[in-house]
Formats: sequence, structure tokens, C-alpha cells
Amino acid sequence: MSSDPNCVFCKIIEGKIPSRKVYEDDELFGFHDIAPWAPVHFMLVPKRHIASMAQLTPDDAALMGRIMTLAPKLALEQGCRPYPEGGYRVLVNTGTEGGQEVHHLHVHVMGGPRPWLRG
Repeated sequence: MSSDPNCVFCKIIEGKIPSRKVYEDDELFGFHDIAPWAPVHFMLVPKRHIASMAQLTPDDAALMGRIMTLAPKLALEQGCRPYPEGGYRVLVNTGTEGGQEVHHLHVHVMGGPRPWLRG
């Protein structure tokens, strides 16, 4: 498993920086955002260091599929209400101009009672 010794998310995955863990398996790690935008706000990250969506290859399709199918399950476990009355937002920022602040692929899952939702 590749990691970047200077990456804050790699350090969180390795336990060098504490986090509020939501999920962990051999490939994925989930943890609460330290600056949440919503009542429920956590991130899912691959344990293998992938800098962004722009670096994904066809070999990563199963990994991304796992993230996208795990997100709804964890959203409900973390307090989001079920669809269609409830729901959540799934967001991936890519690159500096796309708003990515930590250059380790991460999928934000945000939800809970509005008014946090904008646009």
C-alpha cells in the first residue's frame, strides 16, 4: 500500500494523527471532517495514496464503486435521514482550482437537517 509521508490523510490512516473514525477496512478509511459544513460530515478515503480523481485509472473502478455504495450506508448510520425525505450530499473536489485542499483523494459525505445546504 503506497502512502505519502507528507500527506495529512496518510498520517490519519496510519494513526499518527488522531481522528474520529467512521469506518475502516483493508482498502478504505472513513473519518469525521474536523471543520464540518453540515450536521453529518465525514470523508471516505482510499488507504492507498491517490492524489486526486485526476489520477484514477480503470483499475480503480472497483475501489470507487465501493466508496459510492458504502457512502449511503454510512450516511444513515451517522444520522442522515433516509431518502426521499432525508438525504445527503456526496462531493469530490479535484485539484486546487476544484477546491481540493488535501491532495489525497477523499469523498465528502454531508447531510442532516438543512439550512447548511447551499446551491
